[in-house]
Amino acid sequence: MLSDKNIELLIEGAKEYGIALSGEQADKFSQYARLLKEWNEKINLTAITDPEGIVTKHFLDSLSIIPFIPQGAKFLIDVGTGAGFPGIPVSILKKEIKVTLLDSLEKRLKFLQEVSNALELKGLKMIHGRAEDYGVNKDYREKFDVATARAVANLPVLLEYCLPFVKTGGLFIAMKGPDIKDEVKDSKKALDILGGKVEEIKQFTLPESDMERSVVIIRKLRHTPTSYPRKSGKPTRDPIK
Repeated sequence: MLSDKNIELLIEGAKEYGIALSGEQADKFSQYARLLKEWNEKINLTAITDPEGIVTKHFLDSLSIIPFIPQGAKFLIDVGTGAGFPGIPVSILKKEIKVTLLDSLEKRLKFLQEVSNALELKGLKMIHGRAEDYGVNKDYREKFDVATARAVANLPVLLEYCLPFVKTGGLFIAMKGPDIKDEVKDSKKALDILGGKVEEIKQFTLPESDMERSVVIIRKLRHTPTSYPRKSGKPTRDPIK
């Protein structure tokens, strides 16, 4: 569980994004931190284990995308969710959004299911597999208002993983570090082929820290060609450039 000091850090940090956390939401984050620490002793979920680091580098980092999620969005997919970032924080904040967590490691999915049960996150769904496989599945392809990914791969690769999930007119929100210029430049061909356009790049410093982050907002303008995503491993080995 988080100390009063760390809960205050979370609440005050969220305010910097224009988010007013309720006591119930703060309590859910506290339970999430406890489960993350407990499970991290059994499986490798994160290298960040101190409570302040969890609050700043995981929770507040995840909450940074909340202002960019459009009003009326109903379906969001978090691709390569890992320990649930940013998908679970989004689910805590946005009960009206059905959040799907996609990850290729089954052990992580068991952790995420326990978090979902403990926090009573009714709109949360976990799927085990790779983006390349689910991106061509008709039950998931172009079904989401928003896709997001955090620290998964370079932007040209991420675009091939994520844009196939997004409805035309929807958004892909890529969570990146401070040095994003070259990645955006290298993504021109992928954006053109896959049907996306960079709408905004927001650079900021995480609350109560000196850690710089970027959020890249990509609008899906048209359908992704059916030949994308390519077969498993191909986007990483041979990015569209």
